[in-house]
Amino acid sequence: MIQREITCTSCPFGCQITVKIDDVGEILSITGNTCKRGETYARNEITNPVRMITSTVAVKNSVYPVVSVKTSAPVAKGRIFEYMKVINKVSVEAPVKIGDVIVKDMLGTGIDLVATGNSERI
Repeated sequence: MIQREITCTSCPFGCQITVKIDDVGEILSITGNTCKRGETYARNEITNPVRMITSTVAVKNSVYPVVSVKTSAPVAKGRIFEYMKVINKVSVEAPVKIGDVIVKDMLGTGIDLVATGNSERI
């Protein structure tokens, strides 16, 4: 049996959750959470961890050199570096508005890269 200690980030409580896993990877128990979201978070963190990516992309002909972006949904934690390779190659032309799709369907996953800031044209 394996025991993992994780800190839940689903709500402000930040519960310390203990997950016991058998030798084949099945979850035996989840304890320490104070709400149902903690159990869901722990189960997902063990079986399929995902993360939102926030970054910046270069902007041409803008008053700012970069604009902030994020993925439209969480991505598989194990693929973050693949996504970042795509993001690091991107540059856009000003103007950029919050909500603009910068890259559609990244890596064929249906997840878009979306602007979270504005960037005006020079």
